[in-house]
Amino acid sequence: MNNMTAVILGGGRGTRLDPLTRIRSKPAVPIGGKFRLIDIPMSNCLHAGVRDIFILTQFNTESLHRHIYDSYRFDNFTRGSIRILAAQQTADNNDWYQGTADAVRKNINFLKSSHEHIIILSGDHLYRMDYQAFLQYHIDTDADISIAVKPVYEQDATQFGILKTDNLGRINRFYEKPDDPKLLNELKVDRSLFSRFNIDPGDRRHVASMGIYIFKKDVLFELLKDNKKEDFGKEIIPDSLSTQKVFAYFFDGYWEDIGTIQAFFDAHMDFTTPVPKFNFYDEKYPFYTRPRYLPASKINQCQINHSVISEGSILLGSIIEQAVVGIRSYIDEGTFVQRSIIMGNARYEHIAQRQKNNEKHRPNLGIGKNCIIRNAIIDMDCRIGNNVQIINRDHQREAEGDFFSIKDGIIIIPKGTIIPDNTII
Repeated sequence: MNNMTAVILGGGRGTRLDPLTRIRSKPAVPIGGKFRLIDIPMSNCLHAGVRDIFILTQFNTESLHRHIYDSYRFDNFTRGSIRILAAQQTADNNDWYQGTADAVRKNINFLKSSHEHIIILSGDHLYRMDYQAFLQYHIDTDADISIAVKPVYEQDATQFGILKTDNLGRINRFYEKPDDPKLLNELKVDRSLFSRFNIDPGDRRHVASMGIYIFKKDVLFELLKDNKKEDFGKEIIPDSLSTQKVFAYFFDGYWEDIGTIQAFFDAHMDFTTPVPKFNFYDEKYPFYTRPRYLPASKINQCQINHSVISEGSILLGSIIEQAVVGIRSYIDEGTFVQRSIIMGNARYEHIAQRQKNNEKHRPNLGIGKNCIIRNAIIDMDCRIGNNVQIINRDHQREAEGDFFSIKDGIIIIPKGTIIPDNTII
């Protein structure tokens, strides 16, 4: 696999994931208790032997840069490198990235040393894919561009780039988020094509782009040369159908665009089921992240059901149901956590620090005594006092407050928030 280079896109401002993205980029958002979203494409690359990786970043990059530096280092005897390319002013341009294609275009000089094929990846998708098989398909079809695609139901088609292929899998039509019923009917794929790729589509008759592309290097450079168009999915790919050989690589495993609070929350609730759709528990295909060398979690007199408890946590006399509890979480006695994500803490507080907190009437790092937390996301390093109720008391769908945001009925407590004793949200 030493003939493919990966380009991972760091994404835009991530406003749909606000407030989780107020002070970090989307790929740096914690997921699954101990990982970051960037760990997903990075791990897929490493398992496929792709070790020449560029990461294009732009907004709130410090946390992401630090995580990459702490997590992924190749030794002197390993071929490959990981290079972070942050948006910057140069002699050739003085703008930030305006879209996926624009981000690659503005770094084209760095990519001149890349391999024969370039795979373009998003930094905020949750999936497990064999890029080796994808590249082999790309080579076997002699495609100029290959797009990973997934069958979707018609009611979901308006959320994706929808494409149509011929009987060999070559793409001849591509529309971004089509909503015309007549057009959607025309874009239905014949069931026999799914059978060719050993996929049982059920009632799914449309094929959606996953935003994962493999380009021949020369083709990518030629398409971006003297071209001001900014986005691969909306502009570059549709425009290239008549001039390039563009093939669809059919995929039917778990794939989720973690682009909204609802999608982020639902993915975590699925992690707590006995057999989740996305499985981190695969010894042959582990997902990599920063090695923290934390101790095992300490659990005293707790009732825990359908939950994920990450290492280094201290749970005292609490009830935890259908929750993902992140690293170094501290939950005190009498607290009830239900259908929630507790992201944990970046450090521990020692006894002397807790005594100072008491003198200053400031809550300790973590969750205090006798709290109720339901349908909530508690970001990293929050201080939640005693007798606090985070329950969406007024049943709001969307709201902003001093200590919180509510989106799709889910309460989000931003990173580092301090919530005084007896607060009810």
